[in-house]
Amino acid sequence: MRGPGRWWRRQSKPEKVETYTRWSFHSFAVIEFFTVGFMVVPLGAWPGAVLLLTVAVHVGVCFVTVSHSLDWTRGRRPQPVRLLWTLAAVTAAVGLGAIGIADSGPDSESVDAAAGGAFGAVIVIGTGIIALGVHPRRVFAIPGCFAAGSLVLALTRGAPVGESLFASVMVLLGGGLLAFTAVVSVWLLNIVYELDEARETRTRLAVAEERLRFGRDLHDVMGRNLAVIALKSELAVQLAQRGRPEAVAQMVEVQRLAHESQREVREVVRGYREADLGSELAGAQGVLTAAGIECTVSGAAAGLPVGVQSALGWVVREAATNVLRHGDARRCSVRLRVLEERVVLSVENDGVRDGATDNRSGSGLAGLRERLAEIDGTLEAGPGARGCSG
Repeated sequence: MRGPGRWWRRQSKPEKVETYTRWSFHSFAVIEFFTVGFMVVPLGAWPGAVLLLTVAVHVGVCFVTVSHSLDWTRGRRPQPVRLLWTLAAVTAAVGLGAIGIADSGPDSESVDAAAGGAFGAVIVIGTGIIALGVHPRRVFAIPGCFAAGSLVLALTRGAPVGESLFASVMVLLGGGLLAFTAVVSVWLLNIVYELDEARETRTRLAVAEERLRFGRDLHDVMGRNLAVIALKSELAVQLAQRGRPEAVAQMVEVQRLAHESQREVREVVRGYREADLGSELAGAQGVLTAAGIECTVSGAAAGLPVGVQSALGWVVREAATNVLRHGDARRCSVRLRVLEERVVLSVENDGVRDGATDNRSGSGLAGLRERLAEIDGTLEAGPGARGCSG
C-alpha cells in the first residue's frame, strides 16, 4: 500500500525542498484565514462572515499564485503577471473592505482593533506571496507601495499622524520581512537544484572518465597486436618478393595474432576478461570520490584465488556503477572480509532509492549472481542486505 511516507522517500532532495517551500507559503495563507477568523468576532455575525468570506477568496488566490510563481522560478511556466496583479487587487480590496466594515459598524476600540488586525494580516501575507513571482530587484517596492497606501488611507480616515505613520511602518516591516523570506526561499531552492545538477554532471564526468580508462586499456591491448601484425605483414611481403620461404612463417604468425586479437575483443565486449579485485577496489574508490561520494575501502585482496578475485571484482564494478547511477549517496563503504572458508564482500551506501535495488529485476544483478554461482557464492542486494559471499 502506498502512503505519503513512501511518496516522500521517492522524491529527490531538490523536490523535497521545493515541496517544503511550496507548502510553507501555502501555510502562510492558511494562517491568515484563521488569524482573521479570530479577529472578526467583535465585528458581529454578518459583517464578520462577509469579511471572512472575502479573506477565503484571498487565500484561494494566494494558493494559486504560490504554485504559479514557484513554477515560474523553476522555468516551467511564464511569469504570472496577470495573476500577480489580480492578487494585488484582491489584497487591496479585502483590506479596504475590512476598514469599510469597521467604519460602518459600532464605534469602539475592539472593532477598530479587529479591523486593523485583519487589514494588516491580509496586506502582509499578500505582499509576501506577491514577492514570490517578482524579480528580486523589484521585490521590496511591493511592501513600500502597500505601506504608502496604508499611510494615505489612515490619513484620509482622519487618524492622527503618529498612528498613521506607525501603521504604515508596521505594514512596511511585516511585508518587507515576508518578502525577504520569499526572496531567500527562492534563492535557496534554486541553489539546491543547481547543486543537484552539478552533482549529476560530476557523476556523468566520473562515468565518462571510467569509459575513457576502459577505452585506453582496449587501445593498449589492440594497439600492440595491430602494430605487430603490421610489421610482420610488411616483413612477409618483403620476404615473398625475394622468394624467401620464411614469408609463410611470418604470415602464420600474423594469422595467430589476428585470432588472438579477435578473442581478446570478444572477451572485452562480453565481459569475460578476468577482473583484478585489487584494481577494481582502487578504481571504484577513485570513481566514487571523483563523483563527490566519500568512499572507504577496507580489507585486502591478496592471497585470494584467481576465480574468487575475478567474480568479486565484477561485483565491485557493478556496485560502484549502481551507486553512481541509481542512488543519491554521500558516503559509501566497501568492506572485504575473509572468514573461515568464506570471503564476504559488502558495499553499503546511504543514498538508496526505492526500487533502485530490486532483487527481481536488473540484468546487472542477474549477471553477478551467475558469476558468483560458478564459485558457489551468493548475492544479496537491497536495504539491509549483507552483500555477497563466495
